[in-house]
Amino acid sequence: CWLNSSDHNTPFPLFVLLQVGFFPSECVELINDKVPQSVTNSVPKPVSKKHGKLITFLRTFMKSRPTKQKLKQRGILKERVFGCDLGEHLLNSGHDVPQVLKSCTEFIEKHGIVDGIYRLSGIASNIQKLRHEFDSEQIPDLTKDIYIQDIHCVGSLCKLYFRELPNPLLTYQLYEKFSDAVSAATDEERLVKIHDVIQQLPPPHYR
Repeated sequence: CWLNSSDHNTPFPLFVLLQVGFFPSECVELINDKVPQSVTNSVPKPVSKKHGKLITFLRTFMKSRPTKQKLKQRGILKERVFGCDLGEHLLNSGHDVPQVLKSCTEFIEKHGIVDGIYRLSGIASNIQKLRHEFDSEQIPDLTKDIYIQDIHCVGSLCKLYFRELPNPLLTYQLYEKFSDAVSAATDEERLVKIHDVIQQLPPPHYR
């Protein structure tokens, strides 16, 4: 809001007038919504800071930034396990098969040959605890009593891993071919077709 003094032609900001003192109403006049160009030009514009030093600092920082590998070695950067593309995860971890699947299947083959191992669900808190450890690049001790007594949580973790893959194990690209293969008329024909489609899987998925 701008005010104009009757004694002066130059408008003053309201906060300036308030700092000076009170003015009688007959000495004060409100200006229209449209402020004259001469007034806007006379208003001092905020001075921008010089960015030269900041830009130089940022360039130096970006060049000296440690590599992804060094960050991993220091334990600062951790690769995701769940919800990560299978090929990308194996490339980053250097494994042929995800460690989470290797650990879980070895445990199940040794302790989990029971009815419904992949059908019944484990305790949710145990599943989340295992997931957190694998996502933290740790290999949990599955021989602990908490897991031995809840074998189904390990089977549930395997299913969770496959369910969260961005591209499913049998891949979206081959979905139609797998669908056609399982719809074959005879068992022999079905087996041949499924075998043929499996050979077309990307290496990480095939392994």
